[in-house]
Amino acid sequence: MAEFTSNSVEEYFKGKTILVTGATGFLTKVFVEKILRVQPNIKRLYLLVRASNPDVALQRLHTEVFGKELFKIQREKWGEKFSSFLSEKVVAVAGDVSLHNFGIKDQILVKEMLEEIEIIVHSAATVTFDERYDIAMGTNTMGAYNAINFAKMCPRIEVFLFVSTAYVCGNKAKGLIPEEPFRMGQTIKTSSKLDISLEKQLIEEKLSDIQTRNANEKTITSMMKELGTTRANLHGWQDTYAFTKAMGEMVVTSTKGNIPLIITRPTAIIGTHSEPFEGWIEGVRTIDFVFVEYFKGAITSFVGNPEIILDLIPVDMVANSMIIALLVHSKNNSSNNLIYHIGTSLRNPIKSSDLQDIMHLYITKNPWLKNYAKSSALYEKFTFNPNYTEDHEFPQHKISRLKRIINLYRPYFRDFEGVYVPQYDMFDDKNTEKLRMAIKGVGSVEREFNLDPKSIDWKDYLMNVHFPGLVKYSMQPKILLVTPFLYVCSGSSMKKIELEIKDTFPRYNTSVDQSATRKLFPVEPDPRRGTYKRESDAQVSYGYNNDRMGAIKLRKQIDVVLGSKYLFFVLYFRPF
Repeated sequence: MAEFTSNSVEEYFKGKTILVTGATGFLTKVFVEKILRVQPNIKRLYLLVRASNPDVALQRLHTEVFGKELFKIQREKWGEKFSSFLSEKVVAVAGDVSLHNFGIKDQILVKEMLEEIEIIVHSAATVTFDERYDIAMGTNTMGAYNAINFAKMCPRIEVFLFVSTAYVCGNKAKGLIPEEPFRMGQTIKTSSKLDISLEKQLIEEKLSDIQTRNANEKTITSMMKELGTTRANLHGWQDTYAFTKAMGEMVVTSTKGNIPLIITRPTAIIGTHSEPFEGWIEGVRTIDFVFVEYFKGAITSFVGNPEIILDLIPVDMVANSMIIALLVHSKNNSSNNLIYHIGTSLRNPIKSSDLQDIMHLYITKNPWLKNYAKSSALYEKFTFNPNYTEDHEFPQHKISRLKRIINLYRPYFRDFEGVYVPQYDMFDDKNTEKLRMAIKGVGSVEREFNLDPKSIDWKDYLMNVHFPGLVKYSMQPKILLVTPFLYVCSGSSMKKIELEIKDTFPRYNTSVDQSATRKLFPVEPDPRRGTYKRESDAQVSYGYNNDRMGAIKLRKQIDVVLGSKYLFFVLYFRPF
């Protein structure tokens, strides 16, 4: 591997033009922030955003990327010049990775991009495990195909980096999982044969069949999700996401031609370890759902062996690994080590029993949480219990939550005769270790681009960085603009209810008047649960779910439509 100096990263990226797809994604934001922070003298960043036109793409970038607290160091550094800096360096590209040339309508822009781009980082993906098969195939598989074909038309292209996932290993992987590429048509189950063209044909035929029956959108979605799961399981993958990402790797590897290719396979990505500051996270991710549900008192145990090894990796370490991988490949111009597992299970493992101890310790050492959490979370220690069928009889109202958590937690388990059993596998990272060795001893580079999992003190990180960040960024009160009128629809009838500014919850720290809550019915508020209850027939749950407005739901399946007037309300203070 080539020699590096303290300014190797800055020198390499100076004057470079980079295309990044999936620009609004969690990992991608951290990658973009790091690039702009360490080398503001890049020539240009083309950021591809799923949008109908450039104005919408630009608005999404300002709202969903550069407006985030993640960029607060950049805003402090540039002050009033931050907007002009972004205007000079960043180009918002409206497009869709599932289309040829990303569906970019401005052909002059396409020509400029093809002439200028030297590095492509393809990160666009749908990460929903049970996504509709047609959507997952279009984004995760054909998106990769379209991205590598775009790269092949760029005369100045130096390297193509494809962000995949470690869980493309599927259900059959055992022991130490190697950093090996997929061959075209390779399956996890040797008894089956995989033909991506046939998979696309099956999707088209299924959609055509459903549409001839005049099925509604809900039915179409359900049937396409089922098709994806069925095809994934047939070939040995645990879910549609991992299956379509594996096929994405296949098409990129087999069609790249002479383009130097890097494939990064991160494990379960969590909040920042140290950069640009500690604890930043967006949404509730992977294993964090277990913490949130335990915190809310929804569950006190989970199906699993306490000795299972979890593989969690801070997002800034993933971004650092991507940057150093780009640098290394620029130095040796080789594609020998093109697969990089980015995780912690081999070098610095954490067991589920360790996680449960730290979760309980965090909640008991932060008594203010009792204002938000159910009391059971403060006194009952969360446990991983392998005896699902013997020891667990869950109330009906908890089943949907548990199914949701199991689906999100699926990469850590295998489906064996209908029961999830622990997955003890670890991901080999000898290629990633070579990246660490390449910068070892190069003072400033090793410090600024930490990608060493052994530097993580799990107890300190979870207690003082990750859990506080999760509470701050993903579980705080959300503010929504809603109408002062609520329209409750049941069948053909509609009832209009006027909302009143009532009750006060002074402990809330929000950007609007703290008395801004609402009274829907003549019922007693229960702020701890975030609901208004009526003893007879209704429980109103209200909220904001990640990036979309949460619907108000009544127990008797009454649909609720929100209007569009001008009144702020504090709707809810934790994720469902």
